[in-house]
Formats: sequence, structure tokens, C-alpha cells
Amino acid sequence: MLNPTFTAPDLTTFAGLNQLGLTAIGQHLSTAKAEIFCHVTTPDPWCRICGGTAVPRDTVTRRLAHQPFGWRPTVLVIRHRRYRCGHCQRVWREDLSQAVAPRQKISRTGLRWALAGLVTQHLSVSRIAEGLGVTWNTANEAVLAEGQRLLISDPARFDGVKVLGVDEHVWRHTRTGDKYVTVIVDLTSVRDGTGTARLLDMVQGRSKAVFKTWLAERDEQWKQGIEVVAMDGFTGFKTAAAEELPHAVEVLDPFHVVKLGSEALDQTRQRVQREHHGRRGRKDDPLYQCRRTLTTGLSLATEKQKTKLEDLFKAPEYEPVQLVWSVYQKMVDAYRQLKPEIGRWAMEQLIAEIGTKVPKGLPELKKLGGTLRRRKTDILAYFDHVGSSNGPTEALNGRLEHLRGIALGFKNLTHYIARSLLETGGFRPRLHSES
Repeated sequence: MLNPTFTAPDLTTFAGLNQLGLTAIGQHLSTAKAEIFCHVTTPDPWCRICGGTAVPRDTVTRRLAHQPFGWRPTVLVIRHRRYRCGHCQRVWREDLSQAVAPRQKISRTGLRWALAGLVTQHLSVSRIAEGLGVTWNTANEAVLAEGQRLLISDPARFDGVKVLGVDEHVWRHTRTGDKYVTVIVDLTSVRDGTGTARLLDMVQGRSKAVFKTWLAERDEQWKQGIEVVAMDGFTGFKTAAAEELPHAVEVLDPFHVVKLGSEALDQTRQRVQREHHGRRGRKDDPLYQCRRTLTTGLSLATEKQKTKLEDLFKAPEYEPVQLVWSVYQKMVDAYRQLKPEIGRWAMEQLIAEIGTKVPKGLPELKKLGGTLRRRKTDILAYFDHVGSSNGPTEALNGRLEHLRGIALGFKNLTHYIARSLLETGGFRPRLHSES
């Protein structure tokens, strides 16, 4: 716009006070904070008991933390009238419910700013408290209560779930108390290609009983809508899902299947290293130098890495490592097939091969073959339900690691679960629509 037309400053609109039913009548700025003096836009001098006309009795002042501007704390100084009914002598104050929740020290606009900062900008509570100019406890209690009311307690939060992911992680590293939590994730949007994974709930502990109890608490109609349960190799989750969701398909996701192969390869490499060198690997040992290259998919390996592997496998004492490495590469290739039916056939052939034809002297490969044979149905189910992987669940666990870093750790499990649900609960569209 070449010739903009400027109007007189409107502090009420700029500070968003019109949404709170307030009108700005003055301001005081300092290097520490900004104070906006305001009053209620539409007085209500009518008695709600008898309907009589009231007269102003006196005025009190109320101070509210507001949304900061330029990270300078902003305070609303509200001139709050009190009225007395001339008929029944009732006394009341002007209604501020549009501006602030009962017994709250932060305006509704400031509270929405704080919640958006916590959920979408991943700010710490300390940073939010600094922006609002309040104590940490005041900011934490207000934000968690608003998040609980607006987001976590939403009765529609569990609607539309068809694909579940379940995993566990360590939420605190202390010697006392249960350090594990079970994480339940909605993977429906990931499978359908319409969105990202969404954290549904977190439960203290890691066992079959924990997951089974959580499923038992859901209503029968909701459980009937679950089509797929993606999980890691922990058999407790599988048993709980089989008992509570007998109609659902259990899927062992590719990440954990390939991880089983990678662990078998590492264990074989370490055993061969000790048998032929009598010690752990050192930086000049060929096996130790190739430890990263061995777990790289052959299709992604560079020519230098391929040459390095060829030189390694020329030594006959490293033949056990080569055999397990070839199995690991076949597992990776099966999951990288463009057509699921080809990948399913390749994986099925591999499971049959290492389940019956394992050479002697390869205990790691024999153990891997037994595990794959026991979980064969769950492993092959992935190829029939592509997209129902527990990988996004692992990604959410990574985001929770970041959350714990921001907060410098948690001591209170209730606060941790609430913060985690806000951080990874997929509530962003609803949050913006409410604001």
C-alpha cells in the first residue's frame, strides 16, 4: 500500500480488550512492565434479585496478568465498580467473567497465550511465567487447569480411533518409584495419510496388567472400533491386546523387527571378536572398524563401505558375522520392497529359512529365528496393514524426551502426564479454534 491511511491509536483493540468486555482508558509503561488502566465496557447496574436500579457504592481495583507484548509483561489494572440496590440493599460487583475465570490471576487472553505457547511453541513454564510476570506456581497451575478443561477433558478425544500404538519409556531416572510409563497412541491418521500420531493416554508402569486394565476401562463400542494394534516385541502388550481386543490385528512394527536383527548381528560380531582376539574390539580391529557399516542397508552403502565389507569377509574367521549380516540385509530389503505382497513373501521365506536351517555355532541367529517364528503372524501382518507401524509412537517418545529436557525433569507423574498430553496430544487445531 503506497499511501497508507493511519488512524488514531486504539489501545483497546490492540491489546484485545474488546474480547474481554473491557475498554482501555490509560497506560503506564516502564522498562519492567506495561500497565493498562481499563474499566468494564458495559456496566450492569440492575439488581438480579429484585430488578431494581442500583447506584454506585465505591470502586475497587483488580490487577490481572495479560498477554505480553514484545515479551514485556502486561498487567490489566481494572477499575471495578461496586453497586448497591436501592430497593433490597443488595451489594455486588461488576461482572468480569468475560475477562477472567473465577479466582484466577491471569486474563482469559493471557491464559490462551500461555496455553498456545506451551502446546505449539514448546515453551517452558518458566518462560511463560516470565512473560506473564507471575510466579512459576501461578503459571503452572493455571495452564494445566485450562489445558485439562479445554483439551484433555474433551469427551471427543477418543473418537474415531481405529489403529492403536502401544509402547513404554522411562520417564524418570531415580532409584525409587516406578520409572516406566506405558504410552498409548492413536495411529489412525498416520495409516490413512491424513495427519500425524496423537498421544491418547499414559499409564504408570509397564506390564500386561497395565495395558489390559486401560483397555478394560474403555466402553465396548469403542473397543469394537479398534482394527489394528501396533506394538513392540514385549509379549505383555500382545497378550493384553489379544484378551481385550480379540477381533483386532496385532502388528509387530518393522522398527523392532529390524532391531532384533541388528542386535543379533552386534552380538555375533562381539562374540567372534572375543573368540579370535581374546578381548573387546579396539579402534584398529577390522570388526570394530566395520561395526557401523555392518548395520547399514546395502542399498544405502557407499562404494567405499562395500569395499570395506568385501575385504572384511575375505577372512574365514569372520564367516559367522557374514552369515548373520546376510540375514539382516534380507530383513531390511523385505521392508523396503515397493509392493507389500513381495515384501511379505520375502519375509515369510526368510523366517522359514532361519527357523529350520541355522548352521551350528550361531546361537544368536538361532535365537533370532525362534523369536521371528513365534511372532510370525504379527510380523507378516504389517504387510497386510501398511502404515500401521509403531514408528510414530517411537517418534512421540522422542518428543517427550525433548519435553523432559525443557522442564529439566519431572518429579510429579500427574504433571508429567498432563504436560505430555498437551505436548503431543494433537490438539493444535482445536486450540486455535477456541482462541
